[in-house]
Amino acid sequence: MYTHAQSGPSHHGFPSTQYQRGAPSPAMTAAVVERWAGLGSVVATLIFLWSVVQNYVPPTFRLYLTTWAAKLAACFNPYLEITISEYGAERFQRSDFFLAVKAYLSDACARRAHKLKAELGKDSKNLRVSVDDHEEVTDDFFGITIWWYASKRQSKANVISLYPGGDERRFYRLVFHRRHRDLVVDSYLPFVLGEGRAVTVKNRQRRLFTNNASGSWNPYQGKSVWSHVPFEHPATFDTLAMHPDEKEAVIDDLMAFQESKEYYAKVGKAWKRGYLLYGPPGTGKSTMIAAMANFLDYDVYDLELTAVKNNTELRKLFIETTGKSIIIIEDIDCSVDFTGKRHKDKKASSDKDSDNDDKPKLPIEPEKDDATKVTLSGLLNFIDGLWSACGGERIIIFTTNHKEKLDPALIRRGRMDKHIEMSYCRFEGFKVLAKNYLDVIEHELFGEVQRLLEEIDMSPADVAENLMPMSKKKKRDPDVCLIGLIEAIKQTKEEAAAAKVKEAEVARAKKAKEKEETEVKKGKEEDQEKDKAPEAANGDIKQGHK
Repeated sequence: MYTHAQSGPSHHGFPSTQYQRGAPSPAMTAAVVERWAGLGSVVATLIFLWSVVQNYVPPTFRLYLTTWAAKLAACFNPYLEITISEYGAERFQRSDFFLAVKAYLSDACARRAHKLKAELGKDSKNLRVSVDDHEEVTDDFFGITIWWYASKRQSKANVISLYPGGDERRFYRLVFHRRHRDLVVDSYLPFVLGEGRAVTVKNRQRRLFTNNASGSWNPYQGKSVWSHVPFEHPATFDTLAMHPDEKEAVIDDLMAFQESKEYYAKVGKAWKRGYLLYGPPGTGKSTMIAAMANFLDYDVYDLELTAVKNNTELRKLFIETTGKSIIIIEDIDCSVDFTGKRHKDKKASSDKDSDNDDKPKLPIEPEKDDATKVTLSGLLNFIDGLWSACGGERIIIFTTNHKEKLDPALIRRGRMDKHIEMSYCRFEGFKVLAKNYLDVIEHELFGEVQRLLEEIDMSPADVAENLMPMSKKKKRDPDVCLIGLIEAIKQTKEEAAAAKVKEAEVARAKKAKEKEETEVKKGKEEDQEKDKAPEAANGDIKQGHK
């Protein structure tokens, strides 16, 4: 006898059928053959009627019949379909949901597929294996079975499309039983979206962005406001020459920020944080940024303010950044003059020239002003204005060699929330460098190095340069490297002492010169007083004669 078992839906959405063979009798076999013969006659009749309909029935009535036939079939089909297209309303950009589904199926369901395709994505660091076109995979969610179909449809129109994917439409079909509709729509699809985005973030190649000149912005030609390269800086907090307690404080602050999305929403603040890195050149400010990016697994946006013409462009650049990113402005005290002093000086000099020269001048072409028009107000709005709340999970970092030159409004708490001083190399930082460069944790020369580093200011970059074995002789000999470092520190100490003596001599010479000038001036004033005395006496004599 035959037993009927229902499996998953077919590619057309109807349940497929499987039969298990028992031990049928000859009479039963004949009945089955007769039944299939009758079914063949019915199919042939339907095909004939459909050809008649196509040839003799008007198109409007034919569409009406097709619509009602689909509704009739839906009444007997217990399965529902959801389609996720590759391109949505914005034809120039692939659907985020489509990409999330693709990533989710590649990670969770690809092992159950028979046809796969392998590719290396543009912004992915790993080889990605995904479900091939016209392939079916299943997924389980809270005990229910869900079918996914990766499909592709060629356009029937013989036209050249200007849109990506215009001649080839890819989409995913999701099929499930109608009684699970609420669970799929309210729970399963958001779950797929979240998991797909997490997989995309995990597999993506992190990028280092820089802003393009505004004249080259053209989204229709694929020229974005930002261009990027893979971010491959190897710096970590383990290799950063800094006191361990200070590093631990920075790491704790970063972890607290990354895990505080709900807290920021609760207190009514945008999910962002500002850091000001300040200190002398060569103290590791850029290395600190790279270590932060690697620790948080964030992209980096290096904003060059001199290429931004006005506040509107600055706002546009901010909108085009993504979440999970660090936006940096290095050497902000040297980037843009926010005081407007430069323009005032130009205006004053032009007014002075016009006063000195009264002659008529021929009209000339007005001078182009290519300088940036970014204002302090625009930058403050960029940091913590309304637009700063667009997106989320962003870190803004300013670096400077001269903290005292910055406007207090720019670096106050709430804008630059944490100020980190990157100072000269001390013994704790030196031990990190010695371990990184020489694989040495303890050495008999460490005491001498510690004593010298407490007496003289030397940047971590200079210390690292002296520890780096640049020749075969120094390559495997920590003694030679450390002795070279001690000699370099001593030389720096001598140079600093000589510079101090020279500075003192210059100061003394300047003071002596000022004293001499004062005495000369005083002598001239005394001579003038002596010359005036006889003249006054002569005037009194003349008045007496009168």
